[in-house]
Amino acid sequence: MVVATACLHNQRQSRHREDSVVTCLRLRGPHLLANTPPGFLGLGNNGTMPVLNDEVPDEGDYDANRRRGEFDHITPEDFIRGSGHGNPPGWLDSGEITRIRRETPMPYVVVVPVRVDDFGRISKVGSLLCVSEDGSVERTLIAGRVLYHESVREAIARNISKDLGDIALPTLPQSLQPFTVAEFFPTPGISPFYDPRQHAIALCYVVPIPGDCKPQDETLDVEWCDAQGEQLTECIDQMANGYGEIVRRALAWAGA
Repeated sequence: MVVATACLHNQRQSRHREDSVVTCLRLRGPHLLANTPPGFLGLGNNGTMPVLNDEVPDEGDYDANRRRGEFDHITPEDFIRGSGHGNPPGWLDSGEITRIRRETPMPYVVVVPVRVDDFGRISKVGSLLCVSEDGSVERTLIAGRVLYHESVREAIARNISKDLGDIALPTLPQSLQPFTVAEFFPTPGISPFYDPRQHAIALCYVVPIPGDCKPQDETLDVEWCDAQGEQLTECIDQMANGYGEIVRRALAWAGA
């Protein structure tokens, strides 16, 4: 009986160590193996290993209390979702993002907010009144970058929340297939879409907004136009840099 109990205890300890190793491998992936001495699977101090976005330990991990410098007090959720008030902690500063914008295309999502009737047909189309970089007021759509380690679906939800508030209650698309892809170039005339800051590739989605909108961040107001009314044509004509064309394509795609 004593021998059997000891064997069972040893098996449990072995299984616990294996579970710990699996947890570490899931958290660290190839970075763990690359920075771990032979025969040692990261169950001790790995203070020399660089900490990347997806390497921030969760609460309860063996190294959760290890000092991480500027990444102290930051959780994985901070990187994935952000704080709702600008970029997540540790993200690129304005100088770096400006440099990268001059060198590589940027992934974006553009959202056409709509109201729908009881049959799912578009009844109203929303547009944002925002303050542009030169201080003027412009009419536009919900648009924003896809952040590092963020899915397209999360990017859609985050940018809607950033502009319309947390109680807009968007109905996110079941499929991630966009109704169109808008290619924004920093040179006018190459395409209908123009962005002087960057070359951006934008996936465009129609998203119903059944909740209440509370404009925030740089959004001054949200205006809704009847999908069949003359006011919508005026709103589309007021959208610069090709956003009006995105609304036209959205209505054609939805059969409105």
